[in-house]
Amino acid sequence: MRFVKIAILDMYDNHANEGMRCILQIIRNVRQRENIDVTFDIFNVRANNELPELDYDIYISTGGPGSPLPSDEAWEAPYFQLIDQLFAWNRTNERKKYLFMICHSFQLVMRHLQLGEVSRRRSTSFGIFPVHKTEQGQLYHNLDPLPDPFYAVDSRDYQVTQPNLERLDEIGAKILCLEKDRPHVPLERAIMAVRFSHEIFGTQFHPEADGEGMLRYFLTDEKRNHIVLNYGQEKYDEMVAYLQDPDKIALTESVILPVFLRNALEDLAEIAEENVAHS
Repeated sequence: MRFVKIAILDMYDNHANEGMRCILQIIRNVRQRENIDVTFDIFNVRANNELPELDYDIYISTGGPGSPLPSDEAWEAPYFQLIDQLFAWNRTNERKKYLFMICHSFQLVMRHLQLGEVSRRRSTSFGIFPVHKTEQGQLYHNLDPLPDPFYAVDSRDYQVTQPNLERLDEIGAKILCLEKDRPHVPLERAIMAVRFSHEIFGTQFHPEADGEGMLRYFLTDEKRNHIVLNYGQEKYDEMVAYLQDPDKIALTESVILPVFLRNALEDLAEIAEENVAHS
């Protein structure tokens, strides 16, 4: 098999973040365990209007700050053009392109494909919360290692609700997860994960978050003071406890994105071997 190229679409707009470190660590871990020649390049989409061509095998589009609602920023149209090209490529080519979208990117693409209503939340969702599998999520084997519910880092001012079932059926997309059930709150539960196709997946939460690294970050005076000031001591103590629990963030981080990458690498290797056999 030839080497595999990963394009990381940096949607952070030059804001400080922990997500990129986590994504790169997952790629390095998978590369080491699978013993496959994997290279990656980072494209600063929003700040520098940088976007890759279609010569990559796997694309990871990160989370990011700001609004996912329509804008006139220069990067937006080319970004959606790339997303459309990836879907189109997979309809007509045997060797597929793989795409994973996180949080901000997930919201953008759900809006672009008209798969749900993207709106601002009444209040910011910030913390480590249970994520519940739907019936389709129960059938999706990539989520089998995770309990129901499982726990994930959630940090967002926006949400995707009111799924467009006709459009979902049209492209073959499945809603796999919903946010925590709040019986006392008369609001629709947000969509938390969608399998757009065999090769394309997106989450509203942050599956890349690693408990150990985030714990170090949360224990710094600056981050601790920020959380306590904005969300209270109880919220801070809960998040620190969850970050130390191997059955919560550490488990989610070890499953969702690594399994996606391993499956992509296996599929690409299988196609490569078939092409060699037929040549």
